[in-house]
Amino acid sequence: MPEDPTAWTAWLADRVDGQLAAARELLDALKDGSPRGAAEVLDLWNDADIALRGADSIAGLLNEVHPDAAVRELAEARAQEVSRVQTERGLDSELFAVLDATDPTGLDPESARLRTHVLRDFHRAGVDRSDADRARLRAIAERLTVLDQDFSRVIRDDVRSIRVAPDALAGLPADWVEGHPVGDDGLVTVTTDYPDVIPFRTFARDPEARLALTVAFLNRGWPENDAVLHELLDLRDERAELLGYDSWPAYDADVKMVKTSEAIAEFIARLAGAAESSAQRDHDVLLERRRLDEPAASTLDASCVAYYSELVRRENFDVDAQEVRRYFDFGRVRQGLLDVTSRLFGVEYRVVDAPVWHADVTAYDVLVEGERRGRIYLDLHPREGKFKHAAQFDLVGGITGRQLPEGALVCNFPRGLMQHTDVVTLFHEFGHLVHHVLGGQQRFARFSGVATEWDFVEAPSQMLEEWAWDADVLQTFALDAEGTPIPRDLVERMRAAKDFGKGLFVRNQLFYTAVSYELHRDRPADLTERVRELQGTYDLSVYLEDTHFHASFGHLGGYSSAYYTYLWSLVIAKDLFSAFDAGNMFDPAVAGRYRDCILARGGSADAADLVEEFLGRPFSFDAFAAWLDRSPVAVR
Repeated sequence: MPEDPTAWTAWLADRVDGQLAAARELLDALKDGSPRGAAEVLDLWNDADIALRGADSIAGLLNEVHPDAAVRELAEARAQEVSRVQTERGLDSELFAVLDATDPTGLDPESARLRTHVLRDFHRAGVDRSDADRARLRAIAERLTVLDQDFSRVIRDDVRSIRVAPDALAGLPADWVEGHPVGDDGLVTVTTDYPDVIPFRTFARDPEARLALTVAFLNRGWPENDAVLHELLDLRDERAELLGYDSWPAYDADVKMVKTSEAIAEFIARLAGAAESSAQRDHDVLLERRRLDEPAASTLDASCVAYYSELVRRENFDVDAQEVRRYFDFGRVRQGLLDVTSRLFGVEYRVVDAPVWHADVTAYDVLVEGERRGRIYLDLHPREGKFKHAAQFDLVGGITGRQLPEGALVCNFPRGLMQHTDVVTLFHEFGHLVHHVLGGQQRFARFSGVATEWDFVEAPSQMLEEWAWDADVLQTFALDAEGTPIPRDLVERMRAAKDFGKGLFVRNQLFYTAVSYELHRDRPADLTERVRELQGTYDLSVYLEDTHFHASFGHLGGYSSAYYTYLWSLVIAKDLFSAFDAGNMFDPAVAGRYRDCILARGGSADAADLVEEFLGRPFSFDAFAAWLDRSPVAVR
């Protein structure tokens, strides 16, 4: 990356264009008629893949994070060009014939796995379809790239706000109030960015103000993204049908652990039943508490669930989130995360003076036994024009002996005190980053980093969340302003309070899952109405009138119909964590085996096989069921 902040446009164009030119040259070489063995063909393919993935990664990241709109626009345009090259590669019948003609006899297992996956990818791209169908698939792919970018951009740029009287801030932390001064008109601006919306919906006592902000938050992207989604859903469905599938979910599931669209529906139904009693119990407790303030209340909605969940945890479990957040200063939390993962995975992080895209970004080299294994970039605070959620982005895919992995963590946390929920999110997202780096010692780009089946990728991150709930771990970095560690008994109460609301959490996640799945499966004419129906079926909170959640549900882009991934992975994560001793979270034997069997393997084997190797058995539903059935123990 350039040292000169004014040189980004030229650098980005040169970087992406150079990698695309290299990829095209290598792909052309594969078709030059020269006699080559299977291994040589696969190596050339891999060289081209490295270049293509590199171009895709840098364009995709800068499109979401660079502070200069001109650079973001250029990155978006270059990402479209990368997508065109990828589409052409997948539909190139001459190139497919070269790969298909290779003799797998004598290939090592990893090369044989690559050959199988590449040929499968060709078929899923439509290389064996008619000329007319291939032309249509090409047009669909190009349009889908644009629509996906449009959908993300609208969400990223649509920051809404409400203006409220100062007394509407009653209940919010003092430092938060200090950071939101009263304007010349006597009102305070509260935005839909996470550092505003999460504390406000959790602590603000004013129900009308909470409702106004929640409605604004749920209407981001509306109405623009409704039309974008309709076209995106229709084109995905058309693509799947051209490729011989009944629906987009059937096409998408075919290469995942779940395997079939029907299995997704069965999984949703199974979890809905499993969580029903727990969710209803949680709902009734919250509604009872709401009725102390509003005797006529008969329902819960998104504007009050976080607020009353916080009150119940404070009153029933003696856990006050404002008291808790005193111990989570951002700087200490960031360093604590690095210290915890360093100890757990046997790595070292060193700050490096490297070019970055914004002054907020910090770069670290990652070392194992003194040897540099990769680089990470932490971009953790919100700003205008930046990605609004939390995610890990690749910069460079690691290839053994050729290039070290690089990745970026892009989040939107406050600069001062953090809620514990933010701490858990940071641990979760960092789990993706460490997976990318530790899994980035692969021969083939196809298997580097987070390259397992997509419905497994959340499991390592969800498991890492457990370290953000352990008293011994938290006391190493969760200190108040005087340097006093968070009390152990407070952490134990936090853990007890965590069990409250998990049924509601699962049912809420099933609502998101069903939206992701059914909008793709059925493509309803009225997306808002279907979302309303699905919320009534799965979520115990009622729909808020005149809101359009789907228009800002960013996962409908990258995850498409596969939001079920989060709950599917959570089942596996609970089983993975069962191998650890809760009394010795840093047991080097277990942690080392987990690192080597799961993280370091990247996508070099199927996820189910990696899990079975680590656990010594296939994964099961038992640990998740036990977690879900565990009742919260209140402190009165």
